[in-house]
Amino acid sequence: MSRPTARVLAMLELLQTGGQRTVGELAARLGVDERTVRRYAEHLADLGIPVRAERGRYGGYRISPGYKLPPLMLTDDEAVAVVLGLGAAERAGLATTEEAATASALAKVSRVLPRALGQRIDSLLSTAQFTTPQFTTPVRTSAPAGADTLLGLASAAQARRTVMIVYTAWDGRESQRELDVYGLVFHSGRWYVTGRDHGRDDVRTFRLDRIASVRQGDGSYVVPADFDAGTQVVSGIAAVGWSYEVSVVLRTTLAEAGERLPRSAGRMSEHVDGVLLETRADHLDGMAQMLAGLGWDFEVITPDALRDEVLALSDRLRVSAARGAVAGPPATPQGP
Repeated sequence: MSRPTARVLAMLELLQTGGQRTVGELAARLGVDERTVRRYAEHLADLGIPVRAERGRYGGYRISPGYKLPPLMLTDDEAVAVVLGLGAAERAGLATTEEAATASALAKVSRVLPRALGQRIDSLLSTAQFTTPQFTTPVRTSAPAGADTLLGLASAAQARRTVMIVYTAWDGRESQRELDVYGLVFHSGRWYVTGRDHGRDDVRTFRLDRIASVRQGDGSYVVPADFDAGTQVVSGIAAVGWSYEVSVVLRTTLAEAGERLPRSAGRMSEHVDGVLLETRADHLDGMAQMLAGLGWDFEVITPDALRDEVLALSDRLRVSAARGAVAGPPATPQGP
């Protein structure tokens, strides 16, 4: 698409938002002079689009009310965002009307996409997993992944083709990895890819926003039959090296613990007295508050320092309760 044509379409997109745009505003947004804006308006009129010119000091252009505009033109990034949003809403049951409405909207958008892009997005929808957020899941600033990275990895996962990625670790070190893509997972505001890292000969997980490039290789592979990408990602996040190893027995059932706690909270298993939670933590005061907030009785196995934090929390709560009791209820106003 030539640059003048692209600018004409960009002007149409600006006018589609509604209202009137001054000639000066359009010129500034498009990076052209006002004379060129008037020529673009003539081009749109020649295409049958009713662009109305308003005269006067604050004159400009607008599209006639009631005109049915052509279908929206989406960039690859915009198309991925729309389709992913509809796909995630359908899987999570977030539709505001009939469940079939979300699927219908998704099908309509998919039909008008260019064939190549549509096939890549289909690969993404068939391979991606979306974890369900829980109340204990920490809120993180979202880290968007590039559409090319996301779609490239999804295509590789569906075709079972090895890829070469350039990855920047948390400490800024850059490395090239040869990866068999087992799955893509969206968890807590971030995209992750997990699979076999040839250089480490082990299953590893990588954040997509730290991947600079993706290049398809020549190798092929088979994903292990019992592999679950979502479980691998959230358990891997929970196993990151923290300051403390924590083991706690929760006085509840495994089913109830699974409903209240996300998989990223740690490893849970049946115990003779309830549920054994094995996890890691950087700050034990926060762990004590989380355990108290669950509402179940519990027993700290390790570390001893967590018992001290639980006792300290208990003392603070007693002091707060006693302070309220000493102060007594607020005085009742007397008289009119």
